[in-house]
Amino acid sequence: MSDIPKTPTLDRVTVPADMKALSDRELRRLADELRSETISAVSVTGGHLGAGLGVVELTVALHAVFDAPRDKIIWDVGHQCYPHKILTGRRDRIRTLRQKDGLSGFTKRSESPYDPFGAAHSSTSISAALGFAAARDLGGDVGDAVAVIGDGAMSAGMAYEALNNAGHLKKRLFVILNDNEMSIAPPVGAMSNYLSRLYAGAPFQEFKAAAKGAIGLLPEPFQEGARRAKEMLKGMTIGGTLFEELGFSYVGPLDGHDLDQLLPVLRTAHERATGPVLIHVVTKKGKGYAPAERAADKGHATAKFDMVTGEQKKAPSNAPSYTKVFAQSLIREAEADDKIVAVTAAMPDGTGLNLFAERFPKRTFDVGIAEQHAVTFSAGLAAAGMKPFCAIYSTFLQRGYDQVVHDVAIQRLPVRFAIDRAGLVGADGATHAGAFDIAYLSNLPDFVVMAAADEAELVHMVATAAEIDDRPSAFRYPRGEGVGVDMPERGEPLEIGRGRVVAEGGRVAILSFGTRLAEVLQARENLAGRGLAPTVADARFAKPLDRDLILRLAAGHEALITVEEGAIGGFGSQVAQLLAEEGVFDRGMKFRSMMLPDTFIDQASPADMYATAGLNAPEIEAKVLEVLGVATVSSKRA
Repeated sequence: MSDIPKTPTLDRVTVPADMKALSDRELRRLADELRSETISAVSVTGGHLGAGLGVVELTVALHAVFDAPRDKIIWDVGHQCYPHKILTGRRDRIRTLRQKDGLSGFTKRSESPYDPFGAAHSSTSISAALGFAAARDLGGDVGDAVAVIGDGAMSAGMAYEALNNAGHLKKRLFVILNDNEMSIAPPVGAMSNYLSRLYAGAPFQEFKAAAKGAIGLLPEPFQEGARRAKEMLKGMTIGGTLFEELGFSYVGPLDGHDLDQLLPVLRTAHERATGPVLIHVVTKKGKGYAPAERAADKGHATAKFDMVTGEQKKAPSNAPSYTKVFAQSLIREAEADDKIVAVTAAMPDGTGLNLFAERFPKRTFDVGIAEQHAVTFSAGLAAAGMKPFCAIYSTFLQRGYDQVVHDVAIQRLPVRFAIDRAGLVGADGATHAGAFDIAYLSNLPDFVVMAAADEAELVHMVATAAEIDDRPSAFRYPRGEGVGVDMPERGEPLEIGRGRVVAEGGRVAILSFGTRLAEVLQARENLAGRGLAPTVADARFAKPLDRDLILRLAAGHEALITVEEGAIGGFGSQVAQLLAEEGVFDRGMKFRSMMLPDTFIDQASPADMYATAGLNAPEIEAKVLEVLGVATVSSKRA
């Protein structure tokens, strides 16, 4: 219990309305206690620490000024929302964060009325807030709409689309630009440079506002100084020029950790704004906790940690992570081929491309949180004769699907998609699960779609993708460590569309696609004791299918079962289509397909999530017994 901080002021706040009775001095104490409570909670659960610590004062100020839940405060991405959750009636559950049956690590509409819009992907907040503002003006029971968007999220095109539309509609709307010079990795691009220029060497925030005509939105004590500054600054390119041109009143930059600045500005803007307002606040990611401040990228998402030292409590592993295996394999291929380049969308560490960038800095491109651009940029590289590897998480690649279809697939350009976080990912829950890429890529003509069964197979698939120069390809692999197999020194290109038989067996054949192969083999071992060991094969390819292997398995067994870590409509559906076309079902063969269920699975450990999905060894074993009509122990009891 010594890690639980003393929080007498925070103890008085159950919901934001309780803050209305607090003085500004008490609000400052509340912020200090809120920071301590956030650090304490995340040390127990793990999670996104740095972003939340950077917005503690901003969270207090917003809830002190606005009237949630009628006013809609929308946290972009959701990484920033832990202090918000503590202040909005969920403090008693904050140490269940990201756990099975606990609080989500992101904002979630079904969890609380104080979460008006679910957010786990970037750059959606301004669009959603504008929707709330439009609904309010059409008579909806909605108050003000406030979007809190990080500087990294401003690199996505969707944020600009929303700003453009909001400026045109001229509706009362508040956009808080949380400028911390750090999203997950250091932000890149012209917007980051522009924001840096806005506050670099700036004298006072009221001068900035004066230069851009936002004097009326400043608190009274600042207004006279701002008027005097206006003439002095006339003609200078300073302040929020871009945002003003888009139709916003710009105020800032403000010190996002100084409630003496935040509270009066927010109060005055709340009282006087008639149209869209952008308030630019400068914060520090990890503020107030030295280990997180020193390593803002590593502090973005942490395992459980020691509060005193900040040391993360990770279990040791004997196997390398799939992400690291991908990066090292790509480096080896790039050493032999100077046309290989790597593209990431603001996730160099998460995809392992930070390692590639250390070796080949000029051949690595981080385009910011802009997956659509990443895909088409890669297509342009491919059209120019380069060999781009576009490394994007499965769930984030969904954001660039139109570009995958039109800019890559239709033009048959050899972009290689390295799809990390395939399958269920644990504590990040449904929003980050890589459930749909098998289905949404396998239905595209001439696409090569692979899935690694283990880390050694991933090495070979990187080499395979490097050799494919006449069409697009993708290979998927999960989050976390491999299974501990022997690793090849260098990958050997696989024959396109050819799987492999891993173990010969009897009446049933199981065709696995991806890393459930280890669970399939465990199920086979369990069944062997009953004389029912199935044949096990690794498909390797969902497209093109290994027709010969599949038809041979179907002809030589009573039943065929497919297993995959993807949604309905993926690998199993492709196999079923082939079997139907070949008339296999007419001959009485039984077919079953095991995949992720037709539902979104909430956060838990990966093992628990796969148990819920029915894709662990016991469920695979039960499926074999069911298709053979063999009673299980549980069914006998029933």
